[in-house]
Amino acid sequence: MEYEFSAKAYFDAWVFVSLPKEISAEIRNNFKWLEEGWGRLKVTATLGTSKWQTAIWFDTKQGTYLLPIKANIRKQENVILGEDIKISIVV
Repeated sequence: MEYEFSAKAYFDAWVFVSLPKEISAEIRNNFKWLEEGWGRLKVTATLGTSKWQTAIWFDTKQGTYLLPIKANIRKQENVILGEDIKISIVV
């Protein structure tokens, strides 16, 4: 299942985007059984022309999944922290 959204990248020891809560709730309801330790769920992410295999993690404090954005992807796609970026993920 594919989900597309816009989110702001932010730094917290790593650079992440938080998935919208509605998308997170839908993913959790449909795919929680696929989660590994710490709420980790494998996905394929696309940002601009970059596509990579990664995972999202469920953050119980925010009530949403977090998607880490690798440094090489941020550089290649000119990601600026605090600005909206359009991302899609496939679970």
